[in-house]
Amino acid sequence: MAKAPKPNTARKPPVPSDSHVAIAEWSRRVMPDLHPIVKRLDELVCETIPGLHYAVKWKRAYYGLPRLGWIIEMVAYDVSVNVVFFGGAAFNPPPPLGTTGRTRYVKVRTLDEAQGPEMRKWIAQAAHVPGWK
Repeated sequence: MAKAPKPNTARKPPVPSDSHVAIAEWSRRVMPDLHPIVKRLDELVCETIPGLHYAVKWKRAYYGLPRLGWIIEMVAYDVSVNVVFFGGAAFNPPPPLGTTGRTRYVKVRTLDEAQGPEMRKWIAQAAHVPGWK
């Protein structure tokens, strides 16, 4: 008897929404120690990039633009918040972590790191580089 084909396991992008509600709900459920970091990063993204779309999928927050796709992903772990830039390899300078494809990321462990000048530059650059469609 032949084996059944495996289902397609490729990740499909989240469905975009103009409403920030899903991200606000997600941010309230992160570890209490990380909540101020997530809140500040969310504020920076929303202040820096106009016209965003939002989504939460796989316990991750997504920020995107209609013409570029998903440009930023935020994931809260136990001791850090990873901010993933889907086009980060094209940034000047690129975020330090990640070596495959176009994606680069940074681990944010403190509120000072979340508010630092490099984070602001990366968020601003994300608004001009194609992301994940």
